[in-house]
Amino acid sequence: MPINDNFIFNENSTTIGRRKESTARVFLKPGTGLIIINKTNGKTYLQNNTVYLRNIFNPLRLFNLEKKYDIVALVRGGGLTGQTDSIKLGVSRFLCKMDIKNRYLLKQQNFLTRNPRVVERKKYGLLKARKASQYSKR
Repeated sequence: MPINDNFIFNENSTTIGRRKESTARVFLKPGTGLIIINKTNGKTYLQNNTVYLRNIFNPLRLFNLEKKYDIVALVRGGGLTGQTDSIKLGVSRFLCKMDIKNRYLLKQQNFLTRNPRVVERKKYGLLKARKASQYSKR
């Protein structure tokens, strides 16, 4: 798929991805396929988990760009799963920003769909969101 060569990489061209409680500010820059999360190596930050790393690089792999760009992400909140999904959404949005023609394939693979599921709030009178004390008939 085409990538717009006229795209200007600068500090203002960041995208935001969210999932659960985590928020990621993502920036792609030409490079060799490194990932840097919160100023540390991505493999170290994600504890060498190949599933998380593969998940982040899936949008780039769709266009065979995994070795052509470095991913720089600043992540806050949530756990590792939410953070990797938020980075993946940010990378997908960045690819759309680079060239609008990429949107169709990314949308087809559900990379641009934000996962809306969040933790359900606790209700009064219950122990947790749905957990109640055992009902006694007599």
